[in-house]
Amino acid sequence: MALQQYQREFIEFLISQNILSFGSFTLKSGRISPYFLNTGKFNTGESLSKIGKFYAKTIEAYSHELVYDGIFGPAYKAIPLISSTVIALSDTFKKNTPYSFNRKEIKDHGEGGNIVGAPLSGNILIIDDVITAGTSIRESFNIISKSGAKVSGILIAVDRQEKGTGHKSAVQQIEDDYSVPVKAIVNLDQIIEYIKEKGGYDEQLLKMEEYKALYGV
Repeated sequence: MALQQYQREFIEFLISQNILSFGSFTLKSGRISPYFLNTGKFNTGESLSKIGKFYAKTIEAYSHELVYDGIFGPAYKAIPLISSTVIALSDTFKKNTPYSFNRKEIKDHGEGGNIVGAPLSGNILIIDDVITAGTSIRESFNIISKSGAKVSGILIAVDRQEKGTGHKSAVQQIEDDYSVPVKAIVNLDQIIEYIKEKGGYDEQLLKMEEYKALYGV
């Protein structure tokens, strides 16, 4: 899909807020990456409002593939993301969407259980920031299936399009293992396309393309 205006705006937002930064970063894998995505910087009311709108616009852009009755976010980082997304779906697209998230520890008093929010039923769209090893996504599948619901798709902020230990990315591995669509607001190819269009990123562009040649899928 060609780079859409909302995707350009999202990349501009990531760079302006220093959520996407360029330099030399050692990842958990030991790889030296020329860029880094710090989604922990979605930490103000304005940034959360904006990220929710970007997720909502992406859901609508892929509405033929992302079919859902409710939205789920794995604890803890995805909780504010799903909250802002369902608000944006309501405000912008007039869709009143149930949402829920899990507790890390099961509550044995009050309402009990490990799910907070709407009961999980029907088709569930999982929202998270990125998929690295895929651990939280796999845990989410287990939680949702045990509740009698079905995961119908996954939406993340950025797809690094990067190989894991094998020849596939974590996103591709999840798609293969669970046969569900995994979409992103933007992927690495689109970030590269944007900085080519924008200009002024010659050094960063060269390093990103070299990194992609080594580790890209």
